Amino acid sequence: MNSLTQVIIGSVAAFHLYILWLEMFAWESRGPGIFKRFPAELFPKTRSLAANQGLYNGFLAAGLIWTFFIHEPIWHDRIALFFLGCVGVAGIYGALTADRKIFFVQGLPALTGILLILLR
Repeated sequence: MNSLTQVIIGSVAAFHLYILWLEMFAWESRGPGIFKRFPAELFPKTRSLAANQGLYNGFLAAGLIWTFFIHEPIWHDRIALFFLGCVGVAGIYGALTADRKIFFVQGLPALTGILLILLR
């Protein structure tokens, strides 16, 4: 795995760890400042839903971090492609249903990682 691919996978994993923290532990404190279009009165009511979403983001991060410990190139690529694919699909879906910028902060980095792996 080349260095640029490692940086992309690491960045995507770090972003999803941040989202885990935000949605599971800082939803009501930091969430309103980040999700400005979401009505403030809904943050307390949606705390458990956000925590559930955060947990899923943690699973994505764990899968991507796992790739750094896989030394067999074929399996490394398969696992990385799977988790980057999940993130890419989530980024595209989020852009279509919630906010376009989700594609740029979530989908595009994942798709870039996929492309780098496939072009090796």
